[in-house]
Amino acid sequence: MTSSSETAGQPGGNSLFKVIAASSMGTAFEWYDFFVFGTLTAILSKQFFAGVGETAGFIFALLTFAAGFAVRPLGALVFGWVGDRTGRKKAFLVTVTMMGVATCAIGLLPTYAQAGMLAPILLISLRLIQGFALGGEYGGAIIYVAEHAPAKWRGLQTGAIQTSASFGLFGALGVILLTRTLLGEAEFAAWGWRIPFLVSVGLLGVSIWFRMRLEESPLYQRMKDEGRASTAPIRESFFKWPSLKLVLLALFGIMMAQGVVWYTAHFYVQFFLERVLKVPAPTINLLMIAVTMVSAFLYVFFAWASDKIGRKPVMLFGIGLAVISFFPAFHAMTVAANPALAAAQSASPVILHADPATCAVQFDPVGRTVFASSCDIARSVLANSGASYHMQDEISGASAYVMIGDARVDSADASAVSGAEQAAIRKQVETRLKAALAAAGYPLQADPANIDVVKIFLILLVLVIAATALYGPQAAALVEMFPTKIRYTALSLPYNIGTGWFGGFQPAASFSIVAATGDIYSGLWYPVIIGAISFVVMLFMLPETRGRDIDN
Repeated sequence: MTSSSETAGQPGGNSLFKVIAASSMGTAFEWYDFFVFGTLTAILSKQFFAGVGETAGFIFALLTFAAGFAVRPLGALVFGWVGDRTGRKKAFLVTVTMMGVATCAIGLLPTYAQAGMLAPILLISLRLIQGFALGGEYGGAIIYVAEHAPAKWRGLQTGAIQTSASFGLFGALGVILLTRTLLGEAEFAAWGWRIPFLVSVGLLGVSIWFRMRLEESPLYQRMKDEGRASTAPIRESFFKWPSLKLVLLALFGIMMAQGVVWYTAHFYVQFFLERVLKVPAPTINLLMIAVTMVSAFLYVFFAWASDKIGRKPVMLFGIGLAVISFFPAFHAMTVAANPALAAAQSASPVILHADPATCAVQFDPVGRTVFASSCDIARSVLANSGASYHMQDEISGASAYVMIGDARVDSADASAVSGAEQAAIRKQVETRLKAALAAAGYPLQADPANIDVVKIFLILLVLVIAATALYGPQAAALVEMFPTKIRYTALSLPYNIGTGWFGGFQPAASFSIVAATGDIYSGLWYPVIIGAISFVVMLFMLPETRGRDIDN
């Protein structure tokens, strides 16, 4: 081991505990915000997007969740440049402050009923501010820890940062569950949802206090003292082929998969349980808290394993497990969580007969399209009922109808009317369809007595093992891929594109696919295909980085 690598493990004025604690606190804050927003999407869609229809409003809320991810690459470039030019500490002190203020402000926003279209505009604006700040948060945190850690334990000690995801989720779900329990579901949906956002002000204060007490990274300080700091980190990272090649490998070989695997295992699974399988929200919260407690140890275990056998084999295991398990896991989850729904889908399959020219995609990001054809009304009701259905093309101009087993339910066209008359037609179709679904055994809600909580927990555990095996060693692998002088910039961009664009848009993309196809499992093709591509890229092209000297 070179002397420079050993020096990285000598933190000088920063104790290693203080370094890890300060870095983890801000990252936990990041995940706390994501989990609060992601978990409360169903409520937020009603509070801020009440004017665009139930299905479109839910997808719109998911896209608002993803909007913060859209600007993360821009934040990565800005704060990466700051971190490589002026220091790690300054960059991630600014990021955590911006992020915290925006998170708290969400809890103070007016709703759609109070302010009309101004409400979703303000919500999206705050999500964009959060996303911009978050673009520089994670990269700064893992680099700061890695540049203090000894080489032989770099995976384990940066893996401690990864556990902050568990603490963020645990904190978010704990606050949500406690608030729900104390206020009751009606009060929580009306105004109590604000409390988890407002509570984050305490975490913000502690994060800032910790980070203000830190000194600069020893590797960065030495590089700066020796005059080796980059004067143009963006140009050196993305306009020179040796560096750009590493950026692309990090994106397509690691981060693209990490985004979709992690968000499927932690976010989309919650949407699936609540929105499709109709499991009560408190039950989902308890299940996620339990599996999150276990995941905290798994991050550290897989990070430690990567110090022993290499980053690449551990991450390949995670991606491979995700790709092969997603479809069977979600099918098994349906049987465990809502056996009546699984039985009804088998005994009385649903078929929508319609002229395909009258069927629109059930999504409109600006809320101007009226989904009022007979096909669209039927699809909207079916999408919100959690029932899978198949499409059967009919002749041009034919009015849509739904076959539920042997029972026929005619839809109705409301495109020639508007307002109360249109709403009345929708309600009539909805009443007939839901009555027919109930008669065929399709439940309105999962029966708590028939929910196999243990089996669901074990299924979730498989998904979390896949996510933690990929995520645990990831920090060390990314840091080891790039030279010190451009590390913050070069690392942050692929991380935020992978996590932000591929991962952040995963829930919205998957639910949109489900709404468009009628198959409740079709949204899983999104993470499976992307994960498979990353598996091949990592297997054949990504270098092993364990043990590399990072003082270069």
